[in-house]
Amino acid sequence: MNLEIDRGRLISEIEALAAISDADPPAVTRIVFTPTDLKARAWLRAHCEDAGLTVRQDPIGNTFARWEGADPAAPAVGTGSHIDAIPNAGKYDGVVGVLGGLEAIRALRRSGFRPTNSIELLVFTSEEPTRFGIGCLGSRLLSGSLTAEAAKRLKDSADESMEDVRGNAGLRGELGEVKLPEDYYKAFVELHIEQGPLLERQQTPLGVVTSIAAPASMRIAIEGAGGHAGGVLMPDRRDALCAAAEFVLAIENAARSSGAVDTVATVGICEVFPGAINSIPSRVRLSADIRDIDLERRDSVIKAIENACSTISAKRKVAIHIELLNADAPAQCALSVVEALSNACRKHQQKFLAMVSRAYHDSLFMSRIAPTAMLFIPCCNGYSHRPDEYASPEDIACGTLVLAEALATLSA
Repeated sequence: MNLEIDRGRLISEIEALAAISDADPPAVTRIVFTPTDLKARAWLRAHCEDAGLTVRQDPIGNTFARWEGADPAAPAVGTGSHIDAIPNAGKYDGVVGVLGGLEAIRALRRSGFRPTNSIELLVFTSEEPTRFGIGCLGSRLLSGSLTAEAAKRLKDSADESMEDVRGNAGLRGELGEVKLPEDYYKAFVELHIEQGPLLERQQTPLGVVTSIAAPASMRIAIEGAGGHAGGVLMPDRRDALCAAAEFVLAIENAARSSGAVDTVATVGICEVFPGAINSIPSRVRLSADIRDIDLERRDSVIKAIENACSTISAKRKVAIHIELLNADAPAQCALSVVEALSNACRKHQQKFLAMVSRAYHDSLFMSRIAPTAMLFIPCCNGYSHRPDEYASPEDIACGTLVLAEALATLSA
């Protein structure tokens, strides 16, 4: 089998998909179920069909493009990622795994390889939490980590329900039909940019992921008392923003105090009401993200945050309410898939690093129903979720080649 990656075509496709965006280049914005997202989905479907793949879509919009193997009844080997993008993002996050997966399949077909198990490219719906406040929506439903009933209760910032939004996007069928049987996939592997600096720092072209960090996210509502900025004296104030500032630092301190470098906490959203320079803030909404590869340690950070909530609430005379949106368990990648990726690296004489994924991905939830692992390629300076996110054509092609080799091994 002589595997060759069409690097020029692959990079051209990445650039073409990046042009389908609600932001001016080089930024990319593709929010799930918007007209731009639907246009990108149609573009991708056409490319999959041009490659001779059979394409179907489930009721939440997860897209499956299948190359049928010699034994169609056998569990498939899956690969893929996502194409939705947060506002003002880059062009490689998720997309490398989707278009790299497509090119890996094309390369295998060109080589004359014939899989026993079908190989399937899977494009997940809404890996990003931008619209509905919860990440990995499609893979959560596929794995049963999110119930259909809970998904139906989700709303976006415009108070539109999940049901209405997907219906307006032309999606039909019951969300309960999305969950896959546990033996649907023999293996699943996701190619992705690292979204961190380790591979670049160590001048290593590939990372084989052995575990994926456990994410938790929460919404925090702080209710104080408003008033005129000049009329309310300092001893009488119940300033919600001052309480929020103290709470943000408490969240940071909880993560820093865990004793482990793998513990991280981020407050990424702060909404202040009424938002006038001469008015004391009466209400603040925060969103926080806490992650770790160790579930017990991650949960101890959450407990510390809850304790800080009580302390700051009493001190500042404000009401603080925490809503835990999700608290997912970490994933250990399957040894069989890790070995297939590692052997593929060795076969093509590529150095690789066994590593942890501190960002979480759809693979976290796919690991609940299939043997799963990930393959990382470097990204410049570790930058991601920003317009200057960059992965070199050489690294993208290298990752795609190793992915194709691993898919061949797993589907033989």
